[in-house]
Amino acid sequence: MSPAPPAPAAPEPVAVVGIGADGWDGLPAASQRVLRDAEVLIGGARQLALLPAECAGDRTPWPSPLRPAVRGLLAEHAGRRVCVLASGDPMFYGIGRTLTEVLADGRPPLRILPHPSAVSYACARLGWPVEETEVVTLVGRPAENLARALYDGHRLLVLSAGAGTPAEVAALLRAHGFGPTRMRVLEQLGGDGERTVEGTAADWAAPPADPLNVIALECVRAPDTPPLSTVPGLPDTAYEHDGQLTKRHVRAATLAALAPAPGELLWDIGGGSGSIAVEWLRAHRSCRAVSVERDPVRAERIGRNARRLGVPALHVVQGPAPTALAGLPTPDAVFIGGGLTAPGLLPACWEALPPGGRLVANTVTLESEALLADWYRRHGGELVRLAVAHAVPVGGFTGWRQAMPVTQWAAVKPSTAG
Repeated sequence: MSPAPPAPAAPEPVAVVGIGADGWDGLPAASQRVLRDAEVLIGGARQLALLPAECAGDRTPWPSPLRPAVRGLLAEHAGRRVCVLASGDPMFYGIGRTLTEVLADGRPPLRILPHPSAVSYACARLGWPVEETEVVTLVGRPAENLARALYDGHRLLVLSAGAGTPAEVAALLRAHGFGPTRMRVLEQLGGDGERTVEGTAADWAAPPADPLNVIALECVRAPDTPPLSTVPGLPDTAYEHDGQLTKRHVRAATLAALAPAPGELLWDIGGGSGSIAVEWLRAHRSCRAVSVERDPVRAERIGRNARRLGVPALHVVQGPAPTALAGLPTPDAVFIGGGLTAPGLLPACWEALPPGGRLVANTVTLESEALLADWYRRHGGELVRLAVAHAVPVGGFTGWRQAMPVTQWAAVKPSTAG
């Protein structure tokens, strides 16, 4: 009987080494050994330039776009000792995440050697506890993302996209009523060229910073700027709208019924001003939402509201539902704020939901209310009427003005839908 063929050799792990502005001298001995032994060195031009001549491996800069090239580039060097260079901690908004996602099958395996991140350096310089400091990255992301993190007295670290980011951040702070905010731009953290530039957003006039910078913000809201809450139910005045707006108190109750959780996707159908989708996204930075609106003017308005309130990732689909729903990713929750009587809309939304998905629909018309009552009879859930009254002057006295009551149906799709 012939011996069994030898098992194929396990692929050589790809080393991912974090390096800071302090370069070679700032690396621990283990990272230096890996870099000396590497046959192939892959990284950005700035990172590769930090290595001394004793790192004799072939130097290969990342192509652009990077992500589609990862697997092919590593396959090209299969069997060789490959080392990928990263800025700071590879797993903190770095190349490490991209590699783990692209190489999710574990071939080739990764060996990650981190370096202190820019956040660790910045907090050390500022005396801020890392665990109490919120971080917002603007690397490859719109500056509007910063708006949802602006609260009076809040400390923020902003990962900069380049030399012009501090001026862009200062302009955004002024536009959102946070001009008195203290700004400190920390450049070349850990390196020989480290320095700090300081001022306020209101009077920021510093020249473009070193491209390698982090921005520390101690947020101060101007006295005439209305505060925005971290929970659903923002003031109606926070939104640009033409009257098609889920009002504040009903909006808060609607978001409670939708129950956003990290990473979940909402379909907001009949978006109007986009308020439900905007506040779903503000619930957690990993939440996702699609707002479907048939009217092109309102669709553009939804986008403006999303950018102003710090959630520019809101995806707006302009078109009528249910036609416009074709091809959208599976939702975790659906809100129907308009167009309930459109033929096939409710069945299409219910069918799109996975088991455990939530559907919430609001209406003020008798026709749509009758439809919701029928779905409540067939599928259960909760059918409630929300009534809000506001105190208003009545001559020299005060009385109540009743808003139109809203009928709301909320249901969770069972594992075996009826």
